Amino acid sequence: MTQPPTLTDRPALLRQRQRALRLPGHADSLFLHRLALADVQERLAEVNRTFTAPVVISGHPEIWSDFAPVVPDDEVLALAPGAHDLVIHAMALHWANDPLGQLVQGLRALRPDGLFLAVLPGGRTLHELRASLAEAEAEVAGGLSPRVLPMGEIRDLGALMQRAGFALPVADSVTQVVHYRDFGRLLGDLRAMGETSALAARPRRFTRRSVIGAAAAVYQGLATPEGHLPATFELVFLTGWAPHESQQKPLRPGSARTRLSDALGVPEKPLDG
Repeated sequence: MTQPPTLTDRPALLRQRQRALRLPGHADSLFLHRLALADVQERLAEVNRTFTAPVVISGHPEIWSDFAPVVPDDEVLALAPGAHDLVIHAMALHWANDPLGQLVQGLRALRPDGLFLAVLPGGRTLHELRASLAEAEAEVAGGLSPRVLPMGEIRDLGALMQRAGFALPVADSVTQVVHYRDFGRLLGDLRAMGETSALAARPRRFTRRSVIGAAAAVYQGLATPEGHLPATFELVFLTGWAPHESQQKPLRPGSARTRLSDALGVPEKPLDG
């Protein structure tokens, strides 16, 4: 089997997460995790089941440890096969070099008919910042460098759930727009989140001040009448079950016993040749 390309510099990611813990405002910057946690709790409340062996996969245990035991989002997850009836992959799948492998490991850790739930930033996240940086760097440096992590689109992420082997997979998303006083506060929030670039292919030098200044000027063109800068965060939720014989299964093609015309209450007409 071919190895997936190395997207994330894992040592760099872990270093920036550790630095983020020491930054002022770190707790406040994790608002996206708190939003994800609240939504996960709401979704689980709608499931008519009591989970007795849950586990969370996350690089931010300070948010999730009160909810369930947490294991790190390492490439090889510290999960025993069939040990859990609920696995939550929390705000870390976007950094995985092998997201499909993460999903497969989550599925293997589930008991039959156990629930897997992942939440991660989706493709619309920070689209304003991405566009501003790209325009600024093209203008100042005459080209683009890999600076911002690519994030999966909801359709592609849903397809990964099917490839991993989950039963009844569902993908949906919610969007939150946050308004910042200025460009610097947005960048400061990303540093305090531990979400600045840890791309393996990132430039190994500081971004030129002229590029940052140009990006801030481009971004300012998106300001609200009050002068605030909008930043979009999309949270994608992936839900699936470990297969079990009790679950609903799709009918085989051609096995229907009722005509569509009867169900719709309309006369059946032959197709013209």
